Amino acid sequence: MYLWIKALHIIFMVTWFAGLFYLPRLYVYHAMEENQPSFELFKVMERRLFIMMTLGGGLTLLFGSLLVVLNTSLLQYAWFHTKLLLILLLFIYHFACYKIMLTFRNEGNQRSHRWYRYFNELPSILLIVIVILVITRPF
Repeated sequence: MYLWIKALHIIFMVTWFAGLFYLPRLYVYHAMEENQPSFELFKVMERRLFIMMTLGGGLTLLFGSLLVVLNTSLLQYAWFHTKLLLILLLFIYHFACYKIMLTFRNEGNQRSHRWYRYFNELPSILLIVIVILVITRPF
């Protein structure tokens, strides 16, 4: 059963990250004035993607929590505590994406497409560090 739960955890993590990677990319294009004719389409795409991303994040959390319940020894490792901290940062990023989506929906964006390009990189960095922690368990 543990391996099935782990497989589901990974599947929904991939779903979540697909949204974490693509939604901020939509913000890059939504922030560009030359794309103004597409702004209404961006709003629909962003809302739908955010729903999928939230389901992926919630199910990732659910199956990850089940893994910890079934293997509480994970809690004794510093690398796992670091992973949990990075996951907390991902959920904060997820919430920030929601706030940005609302800003675009209300046509209140004040940031440039360049800012969103940098914002878009954060989940990539966190994913790299998390995967390295899980695979190498360095401490």
